Amino acid sequence: MPKRSSTPFVLGLVAIAAVIPLAWWLFLREPSPPPLPPKPPTAAKVDAGAPSHELKLAEISGTVEVRRGLDGGWEPAAPGTRLSPSDGVRTTNGSYAVLVGEEYWEVKMEPGTEVGIGELSDSISRLLLEKGMARAKVKGAGRHTFEVRAAQSDAVASTDGGVFTMATNGQGTVAVGAESGEVVFGGGGRVVIVRAGQQSLMKPGQAPSEPEPIPSSLLLKVALPGRSTLNTPKVLVKGTAAAGAMVEVQGAVVQADEQGRFETAVTLKEGKNRVQVKARGVGGNGAQSTHDLELDTTVKAPTIDKNLWK
Repeated sequence: MPKRSSTPFVLGLVAIAAVIPLAWWLFLREPSPPPLPPKPPTAAKVDAGAPSHELKLAEISGTVEVRRGLDGGWEPAAPGTRLSPSDGVRTTNGSYAVLVGEEYWEVKMEPGTEVGIGELSDSISRLLLEKGMARAKVKGAGRHTFEVRAAQSDAVASTDGGVFTMATNGQGTVAVGAESGEVVFGGGGRVVIVRAGQQSLMKPGQAPSEPEPIPSSLLLKVALPGRSTLNTPKVLVKGTAAAGAMVEVQGAVVQADEQGRFETAVTLKEGKNRVQVKARGVGGNGAQSTHDLELDTTVKAPTIDKNLWK
């Protein structure tokens, strides 16, 4: 019987030995972890409270003060002072300030006026008129809206182009007058359009009045003691101006009520005194009343002799 060759057997063992590692790699190895997702790019940190355009005090005269934040104290201001949302500005008697919001708008604050800074974005600027009178020149040209709200009221005036003045006594009486352009004036559930040469008045608990032409003259009546010579230094000045007008007595701003009535005490100096009362309306018109009084403290009050008729 011929001898059988062992070569095929050896070749089979070699083939099996070669297949075993391949089978382990295919079926028994630990699966590789999935690749990590790409790391997203880091977003730039954005300060949500930062204004998108600059507001600064371009001009001041007299004593003007600024407040940093809602709870900050008042400190002296200087031309070029930059302002941010929640800051405040106020003018004292005989002073004024001009705020400039880049190329969009500028506001002149009259004496005795306080303003709070609201939103400052590319599309809108918002101010809060706490008290006093402010005149705005707006150059939004349809790209930027300028808005002023009045404290202690829901009154709001806005425009994207034109010149207008808003005044408030801080107690709910608000007046708006337009020199050019159109102003949207709303409150009390009503909105009116104040056009160039018109004004509108809003009283506490009421809606804005129907816009009417700005009068050529401004109402101002002043009542003083009937005597021109007095022997006491204190004198009470009373009067009535057009509702919504700004009133100054001896250079000091006096708040008038919703009817335009005002009163304040004035201290006279010995000798001759000139008492001056001024009023200015949102239409740019004004009135003035001047009175001459003399203080003579050497004049004694008349007395009556009780024994005269005995």
